Amino acid sequence: MSLYTSLISGLVFPLQERFKHHDTVRVRKEMEQSQYWPVERLELLRLERLKSFLIHAGKHVPYYRDLFARLGFDPRAVNGMADLQRLPFLDKAVIRAHTEGIKSEQAKDMSRFNTGGSSGEPLIFFIGNERVSHDVAAKWRATRWWGVDIGDPEIVLWGSPIELTSQDRVRQLRDAMMRTKLLPAFEMSPEKVAGFIAEIRAMRPKMLFGYPSAFAHIARYAEEHKVRLDDVGIKVAFVTSERLYDHQRELIQRVFGCPVANGYGGRDAGFIAHQCPAGGMHLTHEDIIVEIIDDEGRVLPAGESGEIVVTHLATGDFPFIRYRTGDIGVLDDKPCSCGRTLPLMKEVQGRSTDFLVARNGTVMHGLSLIYIVRDLPGVRQFKIVQESLDLTRILLVTDAEFDLANLPNIERGAKVRLGEEVAVEVELVDEIPPEKSGKYRYVVSRVAAC
Repeated sequence: MSLYTSLISGLVFPLQERFKHHDTVRVRKEMEQSQYWPVERLELLRLERLKSFLIHAGKHVPYYRDLFARLGFDPRAVNGMADLQRLPFLDKAVIRAHTEGIKSEQAKDMSRFNTGGSSGEPLIFFIGNERVSHDVAAKWRATRWWGVDIGDPEIVLWGSPIELTSQDRVRQLRDAMMRTKLLPAFEMSPEKVAGFIAEIRAMRPKMLFGYPSAFAHIARYAEEHKVRLDDVGIKVAFVTSERLYDHQRELIQRVFGCPVANGYGGRDAGFIAHQCPAGGMHLTHEDIIVEIIDDEGRVLPAGESGEIVVTHLATGDFPFIRYRTGDIGVLDDKPCSCGRTLPLMKEVQGRSTDFLVARNGTVMHGLSLIYIVRDLPGVRQFKIVQESLDLTRILLVTDAEFDLANLPNIERGAKVRLGEEVAVEVELVDEIPPEKSGKYRYVVSRVAAC
């Protein structure tokens, strides 16, 4: 670690967090100890925190005070994680209907956030200082697993308007001091991508952070134009906010010459899991209780795929208790070779809207159609949009290598999976713009979103 990085991570950033009334430094130090605790000790900590969290919600949060009274639920009697299953799920509709009631009566200085969601209807919620401190600490801990730290040069490729509209002079000075460069992921024209590559080569960052689709897009452009990026000294590429596909990981690692560290979380659900150098996707187990449920709401054992439900123990100001994320994943029951006792997320398969529904009702991952088009010569970009059970559109951006004779093959392959009676429209387009967030979604199912 350089002297400058030590100064930033050891003095400047902690002072900033103290000024913001965040306990980030203390929480990170505690997490760096608890990540190696025996499993029994870690579970005792979680149970104590869960009980305290639920007692607070029952006393000071109107929505949960009323809910607990109706259910006859006494948080003081909680003696195991399974007691959580006596409570109903929290979903976006409930939050929209009870936003004010979910605020703690003791909350102060909360920040308002929203997520767009696949339906286009925003979810408005609030985050307090405790939640911010714990999420930042969890991310900081995971960053340090890879031998980099706050203050090391970093390129952030992001599309959230929260970050991109807050670039006032104070923020710009802070980013310059922290050696962080923010690039807009929703502007990915060839000219912009060439400029991003030039900035990466000029800055020589130690780490990258952003969407896997965006970094794969840059990597593909660099490879096609024979621009090297594996010689600038990047130690790790942190990717999050989208499903990371194997072909993206391979491409990013090859072009940037560094490992890819996958992360999973969301602005609503928190910093849930992050990959360590040994390959395990470790849960932020001290803060977040993760359940996997089936379509009937039953909790599934490790190894089975279902919807990810989270209880975030640092959300006392606006509690997220059994929050349905809409994401699909699998827990693992095997330990990681790195020695950390934090449990593992075996797989994050994507959002429920990344799944397609065949005409006969069979649910399948979007990969079933992605494989049909992804490796065809001349396909530069693609997007699969399932408009209904009866209509699926496949958008393709192609170059001179693409053989038009493949179009009927794509249609036939899609019909084999979706049903022969389904209309499949393959469209050649000039470009496929990203979502408003800056993300590139390969699969969008209007059926799964309903």
